[in-house]
Amino acid sequence: QVQLVESGGGLVQPGGSLRLSCTASGGIFSIYAMLWYRQAPGKQRELVAHITTGSITNYADFVKGRFTISRDNAKNTVYLQMNSLKAEDTAVYYCNAYRRLTATSEDYWGQGTQVTVSS
Repeated sequence: QVQLVESGGGLVQPGGSLRLSCTASGGIFSIYAMLWYRQAPGKQRELVAHITTGSITNYADFVKGRFTISRDNAKNTVYLQMNSLKAEDTAVYYCNAYRRLTATSEDYWGQGTQVTVSS
């Protein structure tokens, strides 16, 4: 069973930056793809960024060029560097660990961290 704990959220002005961290315990971190999702009030949860076990990254169009996902397997941590933040980036950000198995998959979630972009 993998436990995920996010940190780094907070209040930031438009144009500012934040770095989110998600630290895993209870499992072998390096075997999981890691994903960041977000959910704004009244909206569905949406995928923000994804990093594979081989550190290949993918981003949603609405964050490309502004956000960077990275992982440090030695620290069991995945990061989301968020630059040029906009009001519409305001959401709860969730970390997800995912591994596809033969007939099923493993899927773990953190509790979320609030990011508020406002002047």
